[in-house]
Amino acid sequence: MVRALLLAALVASAAAFSSFTPRNLPTHVTNRSSNQLCMKIYDWKRRTADESAIHEEEFTFDNLRSAPGSRKRRNRKGRGIAAGQGATCGFGMRGQKSRSGRPTRPGFEGGQQPLYRRLPKFQGRPTGPGHNKEIFNLIKLDDINDAAEGSTVSFDSLFESGATTKAKQSIHKVVVGREDFAAKGVTVQAHAFTKGARDAIEGAGGKCELLSKTTNAILEA
Repeated sequence: MVRALLLAALVASAAAFSSFTPRNLPTHVTNRSSNQLCMKIYDWKRRTADESAIHEEEFTFDNLRSAPGSRKRRNRKGRGIAAGQGATCGFGMRGQKSRSGRPTRPGFEGGQQPLYRRLPKFQGRPTGPGHNKEIFNLIKLDDINDAAEGSTVSFDSLFESGATTKAKQSIHKVVVGREDFAAKGVTVQAHAFTKGARDAIEGAGGKCELLSKTTNAILEA
């Protein structure tokens, strides 16, 4: 009698354990794992759209159309809370920004220095100092008046002779001075020339040589 009860208990436990094995899983779960990986398109308009011939047809003004799902219905505000934008229409209940009309002007940051006034003060930034404007060291024609006829004059030669002082900038521009240009037949080397300075040098039989702003090589004579 005891052996029969033990045998019946073992059979019942084995049957209960077999109900949790993967063999008893639903058939649709096992079949899904055997199929290839596929992604579901969540845009409901694209699910039903026929885009098979989109790369084969030639686009003209007659068949141009928007991509499925690209155009969205406009959001109707103030038409009840069920619409999602009823009552306060998403602007809150109180405060300056909930009032009708634009509360502040574009770019206003509450009184602090706004961005469009901070950017020009940044060195090397767009619209800042030194971004588009080149700063030259000015060489006046008065400093070249003492040069010998037929000599070549540059900032380095003027600095060695004591005709000018050291400069903060590495590029030099020749400008007209207060006195008349008296040097004859000199060759002046600089990174830029004003029109009046070039005319004065060439009118006295001299020559203007333009230098590269990076390598100081002679670009044109």
